[in-house]
Order: sequence, then structure tokens, then C-alpha cells
Amino acid sequence: MPKTKTLTIVLGDQLDRESAIFDDFDPQHDIIWMAEVAGESTHVWSHKVRTAFFLSAMRHFRDELREAGRRVDYRELPAKSDGRTKVGGEETLAAALRDAIDRLKPERLAVVHPGYWRVQDDMRRVAEEAGLELVELDDSHFYTTPADFAAHAEGRKQVRLEYFYRELRKRFNVLMDEGDPVGGAWNFDKENRGAFGKKGPGALRQPRRSNPDNTTQAVVDLVNERFADHPGELDDFDWPVTVGDARRALTDFVKHRLPDFGNYQDAMWTDQPWLYHSRLSAALNVKLLNPREVVEAAVAAYHAGDAPLAAVEGFVRQILGWREYVRGVYWNHMPAYLDRNTLGADQPLPAFYWTGETDMACLRDAVGQTLRYGYAHHIQRLMVTGLFAMLLGVDPRRVHEWYLAVYVDAIEWVELPNTLGMSQYADGGLMASKPYCATGKYIDRMSNYCGGCVYDPAKAIGDEACPFTTLYWDFLARHRDRLAGNNRMAMQLKNLDRKAPDEVAAIRRQADALRERLAEAPDKPRA
Repeated sequence: MPKTKTLTIVLGDQLDRESAIFDDFDPQHDIIWMAEVAGESTHVWSHKVRTAFFLSAMRHFRDELREAGRRVDYRELPAKSDGRTKVGGEETLAAALRDAIDRLKPERLAVVHPGYWRVQDDMRRVAEEAGLELVELDDSHFYTTPADFAAHAEGRKQVRLEYFYRELRKRFNVLMDEGDPVGGAWNFDKENRGAFGKKGPGALRQPRRSNPDNTTQAVVDLVNERFADHPGELDDFDWPVTVGDARRALTDFVKHRLPDFGNYQDAMWTDQPWLYHSRLSAALNVKLLNPREVVEAAVAAYHAGDAPLAAVEGFVRQILGWREYVRGVYWNHMPAYLDRNTLGADQPLPAFYWTGETDMACLRDAVGQTLRYGYAHHIQRLMVTGLFAMLLGVDPRRVHEWYLAVYVDAIEWVELPNTLGMSQYADGGLMASKPYCATGKYIDRMSNYCGGCVYDPAKAIGDEACPFTTLYWDFLARHRDRLAGNNRMAMQLKNLDRKAPDEVAAIRRQADALRERLAEAPDKPRA
């Protein structure tokens, strides 16, 4: 075998044909290294769907690389631990890399900027221990770099998505008309908050399925055997795991669901997990899809008259705006960001987050759907599962670990700021200008969940009181002093002040009793 010059590391979320890692790849002397390790599924108690998605996408990418004539050193995860890469009882990526260095004896290592601070730290430590240069490349998949975000944030008292998004719209000339936003406005939020009404969404065309091939089925069998006690099920696994399948999923979304995406992007309905959402985040986050092709496809639909501007702009903002913004927050504030807990939340995560067994209809549906598919759309995550955890006062680190574990698209750079910052307000307003708190009436307005629930979203006290509503008023009372200086919370605090002291005291007693009852059912420990 020729001497190895560069061990070219390709991580499980870097399945990008156009990656900068291949720009100077020497097929005669360089080797691509990829590894499946159990630790990436056990450092949080990962959903079977999440693990299967990553492993299947990695194996398909490996096969593409080999067909293109590139040498790939690939470690498949065995059905049972072989003990080769164990450290402290856990198989780790760092240990697998050390093993590869010992076998292949490269002169240097190269890697694209990882999606986890933990992995970046591991790569650097292993390289230093081995006395090897580690070449770290910017991830060309994204529109921006962490340095771009840092430059935008410099000198600003607060950094907000809206202004970063406008900057990127101009810079990349997306939905712009001679320097002005197309349609005369930067966003169309007021048009994008529709609910389905009492009749519901009606007959819905289901998203295109990507049926498992032999490679994927082998992974499904492996995950069911190796991670049998992990949450979730694989009976419905149909996520796109190749570039071709991902692009067909994009075409399907743009044609059949994008036109109504804007109006109904915040709506929810029992037993309807997909509605008008794209299901593209997983493929985007492992780089099977380039965000530019996704944005271009949506914009092209607008120009062709196939989708309204409000829907297209709302979708583009998620890709060009929010996705780039949260990545900037993550890399400019890690690793300290992981430990932020501004609200001092310390409750355990209720056990029903791992089982779906609760009498609250909205949580039963959202968590049950998550456990079945490894998926819930952004409002279910923010205003159902996330809202309840914040109002209850769950330790944000536990909430983060749950979100990272259960969602197929969860990679820490995007999941952590969305969970800890946006959902739990644990960063004190770095990500969002106010806590996203609401009573059960919000859920009632945006879904049909409350119609089939034993609780009344209008009540905060008594046996029929909605736990969301009880905990909402308790949340405002507990954090009144902290929130008093936030202008965006002024109306909510005024509404709290209109309540009689006896009513507030009764609400707080009921909230305390609810916390005590839920704490009796402990959180599922990490594997």
C-alpha cells in the first residue's frame, strides 16, 4: 500500500460531494477515513431512527466515494461491541481515530469544521497526542462562516435574526429587486400564522417516501439488534439517505407542499405529522442537499407563479436566515453556552418524554409522533414539548439532551441554540428577545389537540385546569422580577398583575403539586 500522506476525515454529518475536503485530495497518497462508533448513539440515548439515518447515509456515501475511485477506510459498526475503540466502557470517535492513525500512519490529518464542539475538541486532542498536523477547513456547505457571524455581531448590544437575515439576503441577492426586498417587505409573518379551523386540513398528499434498499435494511436490522433498548421504532423508516433521494424529496416538497407551507407552517393537527412541512432538514444537516439548491428551487417556484411570496420567503428565511444564524450563535459562544441556565431551572425531565404516556393530548400526540418517526415540526418542538419543559422549569441541559437524542435532524450546532436558547430561554435572551411562553389557549388556537383533551385550556385552577395554563401563570409569577425589564413581556405581566393575590397563590400551589407529581416519575437515564 502506498504511504498515506493525508488521512482525510469525513464525519457522519459531512456527506457533501462538493466538500472542501476533496479539493486537494490526492488519490494516490490520501485516504478518506469514516467510522461508525457506538458512542455517537450513546452519549445521548439516541432514537433508533436518528442512528439508522446517519449510518445508512454514511454507507451510501462511502459506496459513492469508492465508485468514484477514492480509497476509503471505513469502520462499520458490528452488531455487538468488539471492544476495539472503547474508552471508559464507551466506544468513541476519538478512540477510533487513534486506531486508524496507528494502522495507516498518516503524515497529517484533515477535516472540515465539525458540527459539534465536542468532536472538534476530540479531533484536535488526538492530533496533538499523535504529533500530527490537523488541517481544519471551513465548511463550504454553508453560506457563511462563524467568522462572518462574529463580524456581524461585533459592537452590537444584541444580535437578532432579522438583521442578520437581511444582510444575507442582500449579500447573496436572494428575493431582492434592485436593492429592495421583493414584495416591499423583508418578511410576511402576518400572512404565515394560519390555523386549519374546525374542519381540519382535509385530505393531504403524503410526502414522497424513500423506500429502504438493501443497504438501509441492513442498517435497520443492525440498529434494532445493537440498540434494542433505545427509544423509537423503525417500521416507518423512509428518510432520504442519498443525494438522489434527497433531491427527489426537494422536488416533491416544492411542487406539492411549498404553496401552502407559509399559511400553515405553525398549524398542528392530531395524527398529521407532516402537513405542509418539507422534511428536508435531515438531508440538509448531513449535507446531502446544498442549501443553495434548496433556496434556488423555492425562489424559482415563486418566479414561475407556482408558490406565493409569503410561503417562499418564510421557507427561505428558515434556510438562509435561521440556519446560518443558529450556527453563528453556537460557534461564537461554545463551550460555555452549553451550561447556560439563566432561569435557574432544575426540574427533571418528565418520564413521558420517553414514552408518550400522558393525559395531555398535545404532548401525547407530539411526543408519540416523535417516538414513531424521529420527527416533529418546529411549532410542535417550540410550543408543545419545549414550552411545557420551560414552564415546568426543567433543567435545560436535560431538555437539550432529549432533543439531541430523539430527532432525526439533530446535530448539536443547530439543535443546541434552538433548544437551550429559543425554546428554553436559558441563554437569557441571546437567541430570542423574549421567552416563548403561552397558555394552553395558544395550542387550542393552532390545533385540534384541546378538543380531545381532558383539560380545559381556559382554566388554571382545579381538576380540569390545563397544565400549560397553570404553569404559564406560575412561570410569570416566579420570574416576574427578571422579566419586568423586558418590553416584549409588559402586556403579559400586566395580565398577571390583574389577578387577585389569592388566585395567584392557588395557581402556584397547583403548579407546585404538578411538579411534585411529575418528579415522582424519573427521567430515563442516558444509556
